Amino acid sequence: MYTITLPDQSQRQVAPGSSPYDLAASISAGLAKQAFAALVNGEGWDLHRPFEGDATCKLITKKDPEVLEFIRHDTAHVLAEAAKELFPEVQVTIGPAIENGFYYDFYRETPFTPDDLSRLEKRMAEIIDRDEAIQREVWDRDEAIQYFEGIGEAYKAEIIRDLPEGEKITVYRQGDFLDLCRGPHAPSTKHIGKAFKLTKLAGAYWRGDSNNVMLQRIYGTAWATPQQLKDYLHRLEEAEKRDHRLLGKQMDLFHFQEEAPGSVFWHPKGWQLYLSLQKYLRDKLVDHGYDEINTPQLVDRKLWEQSGHWEKFYENMFVSETEDGRVFALKPMNCPGHVQVFNQGIKSYRDLPLRFSEFGCCHRYEPSGALHGLMRVRGFVQDDAHIFCTPEQVLQETQAFCALLQEVYKDLGFTDVSIMLATRPEKRAGTDGVWDRAEAALEEAARATGVDFTINPGEGAFYGPKLEFNIRDAIGRSWQCGTFQLDFVLPDRLGAKYIGEDGQKHVPVMLHRAIFGSMERFIGIFIEHFGGKFPLWAAPVQCVVTSITNEHDAYAQQVVETLKAAGLRVELDLRNEKIGYKVREHSVAKVPFILTVGGREAADETVAMRQLGEKAQAVHPLKDVVMMLSDLAKLP
Repeated sequence: MYTITLPDQSQRQVAPGSSPYDLAASISAGLAKQAFAALVNGEGWDLHRPFEGDATCKLITKKDPEVLEFIRHDTAHVLAEAAKELFPEVQVTIGPAIENGFYYDFYRETPFTPDDLSRLEKRMAEIIDRDEAIQREVWDRDEAIQYFEGIGEAYKAEIIRDLPEGEKITVYRQGDFLDLCRGPHAPSTKHIGKAFKLTKLAGAYWRGDSNNVMLQRIYGTAWATPQQLKDYLHRLEEAEKRDHRLLGKQMDLFHFQEEAPGSVFWHPKGWQLYLSLQKYLRDKLVDHGYDEINTPQLVDRKLWEQSGHWEKFYENMFVSETEDGRVFALKPMNCPGHVQVFNQGIKSYRDLPLRFSEFGCCHRYEPSGALHGLMRVRGFVQDDAHIFCTPEQVLQETQAFCALLQEVYKDLGFTDVSIMLATRPEKRAGTDGVWDRAEAALEEAARATGVDFTINPGEGAFYGPKLEFNIRDAIGRSWQCGTFQLDFVLPDRLGAKYIGEDGQKHVPVMLHRAIFGSMERFIGIFIEHFGGKFPLWAAPVQCVVTSITNEHDAYAQQVVETLKAAGLRVELDLRNEKIGYKVREHSVAKVPFILTVGGREAADETVAMRQLGEKAQAVHPLKDVVMMLSDLAKLP
C-alpha cells in the first residue's frame, strides 16, 4: 500500500495502481466529480495517472488558483487540435500556458487572419463539447520521432531529438490528435470549459532565434469561469484606454522617434509631470537623511572591469573608443560611481550610515523588439540611492526604507503593495559563501520589519539578494518598481573601507535601493493608474481659464494672473470657438479644472468651475477657487 499525505496532513492508504482520481472518489463522489488535476509531491499530475509510491497529494478543482495554469495549457492543446482540423497543412510547435492565458506557435505559409481566429474559437468549442478523453502515453524515443516525422510534424521531431537521452517521452492523445507534451492535462476536453478567447496574432521565431524561420503565434486567454473571463476582458479594454502611449499623445506629454530609439523626447507638459514627481521624491529623501550626489555618465572601462560589469553586462552597455585608444562606457547603473564618492577621504564607523541619492541617467542596450513606450527604454533615470552602513545597521536601514517606500506609494495612490525576496541568480558576482551570508542577513532584516514576503528564487541582482516591491494599479495589474538589495560584493571589489570601533579597516555593507525604479517607467505606470486624470499637484496643467465671448477676455486674463500668482499652473484659452467645443477639447487633454467666465462672472468676480469627469459646473467667488485649488495643488 502507498501512504498519501493530504494538505491537512491527514493520510490515506491506497493500493498500487491507484490514481488521484481514486483518492478523490474514496473521499467523496462530489470531490471526484469536481477534481481537475492534482499536485503530487508538488508536481502537476494527471488525475488518472497512477501514484508511483508514497506521496503528498493536493487535488485541484476549479475553485483552486492553481487550476488556471492547467486550464490554459489544456486550452492551448485544444487550439492546436482545432488548427489541425481546419488547416491540415499547419505544423504545430509549442504551446505553453503564460500569465493570463496561453499561446501556440504554428508554421503555415498562409498567414492567419482575424476571421481565422473566429473559426478556430468555434471549432475549439465543438472539441470541448465532444468531451474527448485526454490520455497520457509513454513512447519510445525513436518511435516518437518516426511518428511525428511521418505526419509532417518536423518541429515536434526536432524537439524530441534535442531532449536528453534519458528523458521520458510522453504523448497526449486527444481524440484523433496527438501532441508531444510533458503534461499534465484534464481528464477530458469538457473539463476545460468555454471561458476562453483568442486575443491576437503575432510573429515569433522558432526557438526565439532570429536565424530561424518565422512562425505564427496565436495568443489566447482562458479562465475557470465565464465571469472571470468577462472581468479580464474588461481589464484589457480598460488597459487600452489607459495606454500611456495613447494618453501621452492626447495630453501632449512626450514622443519617441527612430533617430533616438528607446529614448524619450519630453514635451513641456510631460516634463512638468516628471519634475513634479521628482521634486516630491527629492523632498522626501532629504527629510529621510539622504545626501544627493551626481556622478559621470561616461566612465573608463577599467572601473567596469573592476566592478564586474564588463564581464557580466558588456552586451547591454554602450561603448565608445577615443582617438587615444581609451575605451569608455555609458553607465548602465550608478552604483560603482557612488562607491567612488564614498572612497574619497577616510570614513569612520561614526560616519555611518551614509545615504547617497542620485537621479542618475543610465543607458542600457535593449533589443529593438523589447522597447515599449516608457515601460522599456534604453535611456532612463533611476531614482537611485546607496546606503553604506555597518552590518549592525542593516536592520534599522531596512526598516527605515520599507517605511519610506510604503509612505511614498500611499501618497501617490498605490495602496496594494506585495513583496518578494529574490535570491541568487545564475549570473552573479561573489562566492556562494558570500551569497549565503547576504541572503540570510536580508531575510532576517525583512522578517524583523514585520512585512510579509514570498521567495522569488533565482531573481536576485548581480551583487546580492534583493527585496522586490510590487504595486497593484487601478485595474489590478501588478508592477515591480521598488528594490532593496543587500551587497557585500561591490564595496569589497572597489576598495571601500571604514575604520571600525576596533580601529581596524572593514568593508561596509552597501544597500542599493530605489522606489520608482526608473522615472520613465514609473511615470508610464502613473499615467495608466490614473488614466491621465492626475491628482491636481501632479497635473501638468492644473486648470484652464476660457472666456465665453471675446468681450470677457480681459477678465479671463485677470483670473489667470491671480491663479499664477498663487503658484498654480494655468493656461488661457481665448480662441474664438464655442464654449462646448473648448470644454470637450480640454477634457480630452485631462485638464483637472476648467474655469469659464462671462459677463456675470466678470461683474461679480466669480468663475464657473467644472471638474474633469463632471457634467455640471458651479459658480464660486474667485478668491475661494484660488484657496481651494492652492490647497489641492500642494505636494503630498
